[in-house]
Amino acid sequence: MEKGRTLRNVLLLEKKRKIGGGIYHKMQVDFAYNSNHIEGSQLSHEQTRYIFETHSIDGTAFVDDVIETANHFKCFDFVLDTIDMPITEEYVKQLHRILKSGFMAEQNPEVVVGEYKKYASVVGGIITAKPADVPQQMAVLLQKYETHSALDLYDVAQFHVEFEKIHPFYDGNGRVGRLLLFKMCLANAIVPFGIDERHKMFYYMGLKEWQQEHQPNRLLDVFLSMQDDMKAVLDYFEILYPHLEQTSRELIAKHS
Repeated sequence: MEKGRTLRNVLLLEKKRKIGGGIYHKMQVDFAYNSNHIEGSQLSHEQTRYIFETHSIDGTAFVDDVIETANHFKCFDFVLDTIDMPITEEYVKQLHRILKSGFMAEQNPEVVVGEYKKYASVVGGIITAKPADVPQQMAVLLQKYETHSALDLYDVAQFHVEFEKIHPFYDGNGRVGRLLLFKMCLANAIVPFGIDERHKMFYYMGLKEWQQEHQPNRLLDVFLSMQDDMKAVLDYFEILYPHLEQTSRELIAKHS
């Protein structure tokens, strides 16, 4: 295996050289499709791939689905270009701005793009942060993880749980949260992963159990399962990754 073929290095190289058919190409399509699909996008995987490859759409589709898919590709590139930048409030807002720009929803003055939400919300039975409390809660969350010198899977999962509990934006919180998860994994040499349709309900159940009952097992199991799928892809492309085999029980015990 070629020395230095880590996922981070290969993604940056293939992006820079506009190489098609590689791991960068595959992850762009898979991550955009899966993250948008579990939030209700009606685009097929094939249509998502077609948009990435040709900047056009085959068949009928909702305009917002197409725009959001194209925007997700831009978010993915933004994350790659800023792997080593700290996650600040402005960074999070910029991700949201890229993801949601150009939407028909922007015609509604009550929908805020690139800024925190204006109205309180209950999501999946979870009471999220009130708008007035979002800036402080986000500042505390980001400061908490800024002090970590190195994060493991438990750390990034907990960050994701807390971010989704705050739910800082009117819309797009799940997708922004999963993009931040991707960035944190790359920055800390953790195998990144997406959430596909098979794991969707377990993912949402895991978020709720951790948020309400402080039970992290289910969500960690989902993330570990998705990591296994990603490792198979990395093996195919002969890309190095840390062989840190931990179960959810071991991760929890480490942080107890």
